[in-house]
Amino acid sequence: MKFTKMQGAGNDYVYVDCFREKVPVNVAPLAVAISDRHFGVGSDGLILICPSERADAKMRMFNADGSESEMCGNGLRCVAKYVYDHQIATKPVLEIETGRGILKCEIFAKEGKAERVRINMGSPILEADKIPTTLVGTPPMEVPVKFSGGTYPFTCVSMGNPHAVTFVDRITDEMVLVHGPQLEKHEVFPKRANIEFVQVLSRTEANMRVWERGSGETLACGTGACAVAVAGVLTGRFDRKVMIHLRGGDLEIEWAADNSVYLTGPAVEVFTGDWPLVS
Repeated sequence: MKFTKMQGAGNDYVYVDCFREKVPVNVAPLAVAISDRHFGVGSDGLILICPSERADAKMRMFNADGSESEMCGNGLRCVAKYVYDHQIATKPVLEIETGRGILKCEIFAKEGKAERVRINMGSPILEADKIPTTLVGTPPMEVPVKFSGGTYPFTCVSMGNPHAVTFVDRITDEMVLVHGPQLEKHEVFPKRANIEFVQVLSRTEANMRVWERGSGETLACGTGACAVAVAGVLTGRFDRKVMIHLRGGDLEIEWAADNSVYLTGPAVEVFTGDWPLVS
């Protein structure tokens, strides 16, 4: 099975072109094996680029633990780049089917290759039961969540997948690597959650680290950056346009007047290879 390794702001996935390749019916074990950073290719997960009856292509995303997720902003930018660069569709605005619905991806190309992609991520989901979380509010804003390591105030937002955002004075390894996995599986998040720790630098700039549901800490999370921007606006910390600095690079987020959240950032093809499928 041929694959392509790609990354968006350091959020790396293995991509399989299902227009040309066949994958096993049971994808979860493949996602676990191929994502392993010692015995596999090494990635935050596996993304399938599939034909769609309603759009230019369809994205299916699997985390490193084999669980299927609804959405990944960095992954979607890379899907759009692949679709454009490999001439599956070469329109300036691509439509990609995702677990969040069909999303539009504007291509910024250089010498015939997509260099940056701007995605209309749709409107944030703010109803607690749809995020989902048992915390109260539309959305829950700075609600204290207690666990064995202490208490964090969380603002919850869904961008097609659940996010819990907390603003802190300084982001530490203990927060992300110790508290993150505990909070991901906290009882107030019935489908688990992505946990974002955010240090505000100004009304237009912030640092962020994320513990991703099913993958652990990643260098970037596109839907997480969008959720952080929305949470920052709702709590009075951010303007509508904000630059989010992640460990893998910067993402530009705008919560526009049309209520859509726009995500702009890089997409890079790293290498290609063959993965042996056991019949």
